[in-house]
This record gives sequence, C-alpha cells and structure tokens, in this order.
Amino acid sequence: MNLQQLRYVAEVAQRNLNVSEAARVLHTSQSGVSRQISLLEDELGVDVFVRQGKRLVAITQPGQEVLAIARRMLRDVGALKQVGDEYASGEHGRLTIATTHTQARYVLPGILSEFMRAHPDVRVTLHQGNPTQCCEYVLAGEADLAIATEAIDDFDMLVSLPCYQWNRSLIAPPGHPLLDVKPLTLEAIAAWPLITYDFSFTGGSAVNRAFAARDLTPNVMLSAIDADIIKTYVALGLGVGIVAQMAFDPEQDRNLRAVDCAHLFEPSTTRIGLHRNAWLRGYGYAFIQSFAGVLTRDVVDQALGRPRAES
Repeated sequence: MNLQQLRYVAEVAQRNLNVSEAARVLHTSQSGVSRQISLLEDELGVDVFVRQGKRLVAITQPGQEVLAIARRMLRDVGALKQVGDEYASGEHGRLTIATTHTQARYVLPGILSEFMRAHPDVRVTLHQGNPTQCCEYVLAGEADLAIATEAIDDFDMLVSLPCYQWNRSLIAPPGHPLLDVKPLTLEAIAAWPLITYDFSFTGGSAVNRAFAARDLTPNVMLSAIDADIIKTYVALGLGVGIVAQMAFDPEQDRNLRAVDCAHLFEPSTTRIGLHRNAWLRGYGYAFIQSFAGVLTRDVVDQALGRPRAES
C-alpha cells in the first residue's frame, strides 16, 4: 500500500468514477490507475469499487470506509507539506477561497484589497458558487475555506465559524407604491410580483420561512443567486426585489430605492467553513481575522480542536 494508490482511489471517486478523467488529472495512464487500484484492493482484501465489465459503476460499502481514510491520510500528508512550507517559504503561498456572489461582489473587495497589500507574496484565488458548491470545494481540497450563509452547518466534516449577521432590503423603482407603505408588511409585498434569491441559496430560505409563517405565498416571478441580476430586472419594472442589505448601494443604484426589511425577516449569519482536518498557514489565520475580527488564531484553533499555541 502506498500514497499513490490512495491518491488514485480518491481521484477516481472525485471524478465520478471516470478513470480516464482521473488519469488525465493525475498525469498518468488509465491502465496505470486501474492497475494500482486493483493492487490496493488485493492487498486490502475488499473491493473499493463495483464493476460492470471494465467500468466502475459504484463505490462499495467497505470502499466508502477506505475512501474516508484515504482522504484523511492525503489531507494529513498535505498538512505536513504545508508545515514545511510555513517555515521554508514564509509569506509565499496561495489562499483559495470558495464563496458566493454576494460575498465576492459586496463584502470581500475591500477586505481582500487590504489583505493583499499586507501579504503581497500570497496569491489569492476565488472560486464562486452556491453555498453547497463552496462547501464541496473545501471538502475536495480545492479551497482552503468557504464563506457562505447557507449549507456550511449541513456538512459534518466542516467547522462552522460565525462571522456577522445581516438582513434584507426591499428594492423597487422610484415612485413604486410599496415605497410609501409604512410599516412595510409581508402582505403588502405578497401583492406584487417578486424578484429575489433562489430560496435554496444566499439566505433565501429565511424569506420563504417568513412568508410561510404568515400563510402567504409570494408571487415569485424570477429567482437568482446573483443580486446584480435581481437589481437589473427590478430596474426594468418587472417586479420588486428582496436583496441582502449590503447588495444595495445608493450611489451605484441610483435607479432604485430601498426599504429596510429587518423587521420582516430573521437575520442570517455569514460563516466561514473550514475542513476539520485543515492546517492553515499564518496568512490564512490573518485573512480569517481580517474578515471577522473576533476570529483570532486562538479562537479558530479552539474550533478545530487544537491545543492553544504556547506563548
């Protein structure tokens, strides 16, 4: 048994059992991947994959256990390499962040600008997706951390670090009748075509819950995970919108007006998600604290179940 075999097994599972795709990513031959997997199975005495002819079609029950251990071992090996890098290369490295459109567009620019000035030798990469995709990037080792409002708590292998709370605003073109409704109610909103977040993403479920609690069905004529799309269609007069408060800028969105909706919806919490076996470079801790000041290195290490560093 060797790390190469574990890497092959994990990559094939990651590529939806497509051996040729895994071989391409691993820069080796399809036959080489298949042979190493067979050798591992022979040594373990169990089949990791279910086969139909030469095709892999499923992962066996013992294979699930093997994969879990293999992924943990590979991540630990990666952490060992990072320990060396931490002291050999200092501030040189890469930080990969998986996040949603709202965070990437409205929250991160200023934070990343300051971070990159303070850490000029760190290359930052953003992977954008919906909350579930962001979590999957971290679990697959393709991102160091996820920033999202939904989904992080749904994954047992992720540590969820609360960062800040936010709520929503109603947006509408100037002169829209809803802008004069005081106080604004869910009943009033439900009477108009609504453009808002997909209820699966970006805190949209809190909107859904609020309407459901009042036995109301909002007239959602368009949903999206991108606040800019919502604002575009509201500006065209196709409906009123509900967006995250930080997604509305009076200077940039001069063709729209906003009304605070914090009294109508429960607040949502943006979180950072880390793999439970994550090993962070010093600049990783620095980024996390720049995003949420309360998340010091000690707080993060405590959440990851690590002993406090000696002073």
